[in-house]
Formats: sequence, structure tokens, C-alpha cells
Amino acid sequence: MEGQKDAANKLLHIMYFTLIISVMNATIFNVVLTSIRQEFMLTASQVSWMTTGYGIMYAIGSVTYGKLADRYRLKDLLTFGFILMVTGSLLGLSAQHYGMMVAGRMLQAAGGAVIPAVSMIIPAKYFPPENRGRAIGTMVSGLALGTAISPIAASLVTGMLHWRMLFCFSLFILLVLPVFRKYLHEEPERTGSKLDWIGGFLLAGTIALILLAITYSSWLFFGTGFIFFALFILRIRSAEEPFVQPALFHNRRYVLGVGIALLAASLSSGMPFIMPQLLTNISHVSPAFIGFVMFPGAMASALLGRTGGKLADERGNGFLFYLAAAPLLVSFGILSVFPGMPPAYIWIFLILASTGQTFIQVATSNSVSLTLSQEHMGIGMGFLTMMTFIIGAVSTSLIGKVLDWGAPVQLNPLLFHEQAMSYSNAFSLLFTVLVVVVALYSMLVRARKTIGSSISSTQK
Repeated sequence: MEGQKDAANKLLHIMYFTLIISVMNATIFNVVLTSIRQEFMLTASQVSWMTTGYGIMYAIGSVTYGKLADRYRLKDLLTFGFILMVTGSLLGLSAQHYGMMVAGRMLQAAGGAVIPAVSMIIPAKYFPPENRGRAIGTMVSGLALGTAISPIAASLVTGMLHWRMLFCFSLFILLVLPVFRKYLHEEPERTGSKLDWIGGFLLAGTIALILLAITYSSWLFFGTGFIFFALFILRIRSAEEPFVQPALFHNRRYVLGVGIALLAASLSSGMPFIMPQLLTNISHVSPAFIGFVMFPGAMASALLGRTGGKLADERGNGFLFYLAAAPLLVSFGILSVFPGMPPAYIWIFLILASTGQTFIQVATSNSVSLTLSQEHMGIGMGFLTMMTFIIGAVSTSLIGKVLDWGAPVQLNPLLFHEQAMSYSNAFSLLFTVLVVVVALYSMLVRARKTIGSSISSTQK
């Protein structure tokens, strides 16, 4: 028993470091999106594909690797994923066109998606429910620390070298590969279930087409995406072993918990995309210094992740839900009224927002895991991970479209004040929407508690 506990803790510490590298790779380009946009003459929604393209592959890949883990050794999957990730980095580093850069990012994500697939297995299967909150809190701390380091690293590299060198950061993933291969015990290859490649293709096609419809305001893409979605529904209802198990949706508490988690994901994914754009275009902060404005908030998340996990274990997820909502409402509410405030004040509200987002991540992950039986744990948490990345890609694309609405196509010195006001109004609208999302989130938490009590009463 002690040996298993020791092995679980070692894997948790290794995964902690791996998640730092992973989240840096996922978010490190956020700081320089404006620079990329200007260099390639793109709109905000077009340049968002550096993030959304990554998110699509990460979402589908996380579930795919989760299913492949039933058939292949984890160390072999990690080796394959890491090599694919490095290959994408080299492609992006040598790319001469924006399309090739996006392809490099998507290839990075196709390999890096093995990390969340493995990271969800460790807390759910290696830690008992009474300690799972602490394990998840450790994971969230790793994610938050990577988020904290990412803008600083991006700012330093951009200031001293060039933003293209950011593709090199994922090469550090090779440092942890030998450690994984040493500590992951030999596992026999299992027959496992078949992977529904058709279902995965239809889901990926649905997401990509919807995001293209948002980017280019195309009803053709939207209609085609709807057809892909209809085919995906038919596939998972008829396939013997579907890509997504329809049985999951019979659990009402799980479905509502996932809905709450997706609202939380839209908040967490929206801020890293919004803030660099606001700091560059409204506050006129150079890319070399954006990271220093965002660092305190991200660091607060890293330090408070384990605290959130302990609070979830000791006071319950509901307490942590409401504790998270308060700083989010304050920070988003003030930023919606004063989006152009000096950076010296913005970092204070970023600390509040980041703290709330960290507590939400811990509470939602822990809460959803407690609605699942051990039999459905892997499938249910894998679906949650996939949908988290999907909603992140969709929300980023929508944010980019709102910024397209407010951004001037070409800067006109004679209309500078009017153009700046229009862009400021776009950011005000975005933060107002985030306030509404937090309010809706709080209502769903209350509804989930009511449904949970009703189900418990019925069972008695």
C-alpha cells in the first residue's frame, strides 16, 4: 500500500513539471498574437487560429490517447506524443507562411495531447476520493505555474530574439521523457476497445467547420458543420464502441457538472487571449513587457492551487464554487467599465480573476469526478477534458470576432480617437459578457445542488 502511494506521488510530481511545460507551449504565443497579426496582416479572428487550431487537436487528441491507453503502454504513448510535439515545433520554427505556422501548432497539439490524457488518470485512479482534491489541486498548480512563467518567457524571448523562437520551448519536453520511461511500471499491452476513428473525424470536422464559420462569417461552413454534427450523433448512437459514450448523458448530475465546468473553461481560456490584446491595443504596452503585467495574477494561481484543493476536501466543492465567483465578478465588472485603466491597476484585477479561475478549475474537476462510478471514471473525465479544450477554442474564436468588430481595419491618424473608443467598447462588451457568464455559472451551481439533493432523496 505504501509502495503504491509512493509511486503515485512520484508520478504526480513528474506530471507537475510536465504540465508546466505543456501549458507554456499552449499559451506562450498569446503575448505575441498582435505581433503575428501585424506581420502577416491578419484580423483578430484569423490570428486566433494560433490558439484555436491548437485547441481542436488538443481536444480530440486527449480523448484519442485516453482510449489508446487501454491498448498500449503509457510510456510508449508518451514517447510517440513527445516526438510528434517536437516535430511540430521544428515545422513552425521553419515556416515561411502563416498556414504552415498553424499546421506546426496543430502538430504540436496532436503530440502534446497525450499529457492531459495521462494527467487525468493519475488523480482519478491513483488517489482515493478523500485525497483527490489535493491531487487535482497540485495539477492545477502546475498549470497555473506554467501560465505564470509563459508570458514572462514570451516577453523575454520576444524582446531579446524573435517571437518565432517561442516554438523552441516545447523541445524541453524531451527532458522528462527518460524520467517517465523509468518510473512508469511496465504494463502489458492489452486488447482493449476499438477506437472509433470515424466518430473522432466527424467530431473534429464539426469543430473545425464551426470555427471557420465564425472566423469568416460563412453560412456555408456553418451548414456543413451542422451536417457533420448530425452525422456524428448518428455515429455515436449506432457504433458498437462510439468515440463518445451516450450512456454518460443519462447521469444528470454529471451532465450538469460538465455544463458548469464548460462555463468555467470559457472564462479560463478567454482571459489569456483577451488581456494581451487589451494591453497592446488599449494600454499600449509592448510585447516585451506584457508578461510582467500578467505575471502576478498567474503566480497567484500557482500558489493557491493546492489551497483550493484543500478547501474542496475540507469545506466541500460548493463552498469553493461561491468563493471563486466573488473575485471574478469584481474584476470582470470593473474591467467592463474601465477597460483602458493603466497597467499599474490592471494587474491587481488580474490577481483577483486568476484566483477565481483557479478555484473554479479545482472545484469543477473534483465535483465532476465525484459524480462518476469507477467504471465510468476514465471515460467521463476524458470527455470533460475534451470538451474543456473545445469550448476554449470556440470561446477564443468568438472573442476574436468581437475584436474584429471593434478593431480598425487600418489605422487613420485623423480618426485615432474614434477608432480607439470603438476598440475600447469591444473590450467592455467582452468583460460584460464574462460577468453574465459568472452569474449564469452561479445559478447552475445552485441548480446542481438542488438536483443532487432531489436524486439523493429519491434514492432513499
